[in-house]
Amino acid sequence: MAADRAVSIIGAGPAGCAAALAALAEGASVTLYEKSRFPRHKVCGEFLSPEIAGVLDALGLWPSFSAARPARLSRVVLHIGKRRKRFSLPQPAYSLSRYALDDLLLREAVARGADLKIAVAKSGAGPSAEPPIVAHGRQTPTRRGKRLFGFKAHFRGEAGDAVEMFFFRGCYVGLSAVEGGVVNVCGVAPEELLRQSGFRPESLFHGELSARIARLEPVFDWLITGPLVFRDSFREHRGAYLAGDAVGFIDPFTGSGILAALMTGKMAGQAAARSIPLEQYATMCRRMLSRQYSIASTLRSLLGAGLAESLATLVPGPWLYRLTRPSF
Repeated sequence: MAADRAVSIIGAGPAGCAAALAALAEGASVTLYEKSRFPRHKVCGEFLSPEIAGVLDALGLWPSFSAARPARLSRVVLHIGKRRKRFSLPQPAYSLSRYALDDLLLREAVARGADLKIAVAKSGAGPSAEPPIVAHGRQTPTRRGKRLFGFKAHFRGEAGDAVEMFFFRGCYVGLSAVEGGVVNVCGVAPEELLRQSGFRPESLFHGELSARIARLEPVFDWLITGPLVFRDSFREHRGAYLAGDAVGFIDPFTGSGILAALMTGKMAGQAAARSIPLEQYATMCRRMLSRQYSIASTLRSLLGAGLAESLATLVPGPWLYRLTRPSF
């Protein structure tokens, strides 16, 4: 019985908290290990794909999420070279800062019975001898050279109801509203370019993007994280139920990272509570995410080969959007 099971979760971000809520709903007891103190800002595009509404509702989070007043987004504008690709989302998307989202998720998990321990736990740690849920994010080493880093800052100003993406010089930057009249500006750039700019991302901007940023008022200075390594762990489990970025880190331009984190977290929580074999759980993750990761990898290769403008011309925007969603 799930009621007799003790589930240990390493990481209390979106995936870990979704796992906690799902396991608690199954009747299991839950211990959450987290090394950071919440709330805190984190480098993230903060775009919440429309499909997230169903996941939040299934976790019993929709009322709390709505009360946080996330921004609603209905359009996408891609700026690729001299071209603009505009399309409407199939349903409204949302945007909520990680400061607010992570705090909301953790508060709900603790309120429903999760035991939070601010400590670093190893994969085998915890009150249970059962496999833990590992949701501690990216921990993939990479060599110096052509590494990618992410950056983010919040501003005040007009953003509208569109998420806008600017692609240039091996970089891309997303701009969209979040709650409270704040605009999130988040992007990815090669380490070499950031180093040349003194790690001041705005010095890389030009044209319309530069003009847009100049009209905004900074809320806090740039946060920078990395290196970013796009990979998946679908064919391994490392003795644990992997969730969120631990099961795979997808290119952020897809805008589906938080959706995938909540989906895999929910699935991991249920799997741990029901004692589903690790191999079976890994197969479930692969079925859910493999197409999405394959498409994202292909798109990145095309962008890196300088074919971005041709891609923007030939492929309808709604197709790009649908192909980079997880498979429900």
